[in-house]
Amino acid sequence: MMENLLAAIDLVFRLDILLVILGACVFGIFAGAIPGISATVAVALLVPITFFMEPVAALAAIATAVAMAIFAGDLPGALLRIPGTPASAAYAEEAHEMTRKGQGANALTIALFCSVLGGVVGTLALSFSAPLLAEFSLEFQYYEYFWLACIGLSTAALVSATNPVKGLVSLSIGLLLAMVGLDLISGAPRFTFGTFELMEGIHFIPVMIGVFAVAEVMRNLIHPPRGAEADTREQPVDYRAVGRTVWRYRNNVARGSLIGTLVGALPGAGSDIASWVSFGVAKRFSRTPEKFGTGHPEGIVAASASNNAATCSTWIPSIVFGIPGDSVTAIVIGVLFLKGLEPGPTVFVENAPLVYSIFVAFLIANLFLIPVGYVAIKLAKQLLRVPRDVLMPIILVFTMVGAYAINNSMMGIATALAAGILSFFMQENDYPVAPLILGMVIGVLLEENFMQAMIAQRGDLTAFFGRPIAAVLGTVTILIWLAPIAAYIARRRKAPADPKEARAGSGAGPSAR
Repeated sequence: MMENLLAAIDLVFRLDILLVILGACVFGIFAGAIPGISATVAVALLVPITFFMEPVAALAAIATAVAMAIFAGDLPGALLRIPGTPASAAYAEEAHEMTRKGQGANALTIALFCSVLGGVVGTLALSFSAPLLAEFSLEFQYYEYFWLACIGLSTAALVSATNPVKGLVSLSIGLLLAMVGLDLISGAPRFTFGTFELMEGIHFIPVMIGVFAVAEVMRNLIHPPRGAEADTREQPVDYRAVGRTVWRYRNNVARGSLIGTLVGALPGAGSDIASWVSFGVAKRFSRTPEKFGTGHPEGIVAASASNNAATCSTWIPSIVFGIPGDSVTAIVIGVLFLKGLEPGPTVFVENAPLVYSIFVAFLIANLFLIPVGYVAIKLAKQLLRVPRDVLMPIILVFTMVGAYAINNSMMGIATALAAGILSFFMQENDYPVAPLILGMVIGVLLEENFMQAMIAQRGDLTAFFGRPIAAVLGTVTILIWLAPIAAYIARRRKAPADPKEARAGSGAGPSAR
C-alpha cells in the first residue's frame, strides 16, 4: 500500500495537476453556490473538459469539484435559506436562523471546518478500507436497502418532532411525488394525468429549488421584512467561539463522519441521505433537542461533517465494483471507461497508483477547501448588503435557470413553481418541508427495493428478516417505530393518577380555610 501511495503522490504533486485542482476548486465553489446547479450538474459540466485531460487530472478535477460544491451549497442555505445542493438542505434552516442572529459567518465557518474534518475522515476511510467497506456494501441486497430506507424515513419524525402528525403529512406528500411517473417494475404510468412530461417522474432538484428558493421569494414578497435588516447585519467571525463549538460537539463530528462514510459506501445512498440521517441522529441524542430549529450549531456540525465524508466514500463501490455510489460516481464510471480504465475488483492490481491518486486528490481538495472556503464566505456575506427588492428577483432568475438545466425542459420550471407555492402554504400553516424533501429522496429507493424483494421471494414478507444484516436493520427499524407508542402508553398510565392528586389537593384547600 505504501508503494502505491508514494507513487500516487508523485502523480498528483505536479504543477499541472495542482493547477487543475485549483481551477476545479473555484469552479466547484461557484457551481455549488447556485441553487439547482448541484454537485452532479457541476461534474456533468466538467465531463467535456476531461476529454482533453489525462486520467489523473480528470479524476482529480472531478473529486475536487464535488468536495467544493458540497460545501458551497451551505452558502446560500445559511444566508438566504436556499440550499445550493441537496446535501445542504438538512441544516439550511438551522444555519439561516444563526444568520438572522448575526452569526451567519460563524455558522458557515463551523460548517467549513466540519466539512474539512469529515472530508479528511472520509478520505482516510477511502484509502485504508476501500476493499473492506466495498465488500461489506456488496452484502446489501433488496431487503437491507429497504430497511435502510425505512430508517432514513424515520428520521423525518426526528426533524419534525414538534408536531409528528404534520411531519407525517409532509412525508406522505414527498412519497407521493416520488411515485409519479412510470412504475419501476411494470412500466405502467402513475399519476401522470396524461401528461407526457410526467412519464419520467418528478425530478428532485426542481422540487428542492421550489420548496426552498421559490417559497422564500414568495415569503419576502407577501411578508416583506420590516426592521429585519438589522438582524441580518453580520458580526465578524469569532474564531474562538467557532473553535469552542467544534470542540464541544467533537463527538458529533466523529459520529457524523462515521455515518457519512458508512452511508456513502452503500450504492445509491450518497451524501444527501447521509446528511439527513446525521442531522436526525444528532437531534435524537442531543441533550438539548428543543434548541434545534432556533439557530443551534449542533446539527450543522454533524450534518456538514457527514456529507463531505460521504462524498469521499461514495467512490468505494464505484471503483472497486463498478457500482455507482450516487449520481456523481455514475458519471465518474463513464469517465473511467472513456479513459480506458475498467472499474472492478482488479483495479487495485492493474491501476493501483491511479486509484490512490484519487485518494490523494481528495485529501488535497479538502485542505484547499480551508482557504478557498474562507474567501467564499467573505464574498458571500456581501449578499446580505444587497437590498431584498433587488436580490430576490435575481435569485428567482438563477433558480429558474437551474430548474431548466436539469433536463433542458420547461417542465423543470413548472415543477419548481408548483413546489414553491405548495411549500409556501405548508410553511404558512406550520407544516415542515424537511420531511417532504426526505420522502422524495428516499421514496424511490424504498419502493424499488420493496418491489424487487417481493418479486424475488414471490410475496414472502418473512424474507425481510431472512438474512442476518436485514434482521438487525429490521429489528432496529421496528424498535424506532414502537418507541413513540411505548412512550405514549407510559404517559397514559401515569395520567389517571394525576387528576386524583389534583382533586385531593383541591379538596384539602377549603377544609384548611
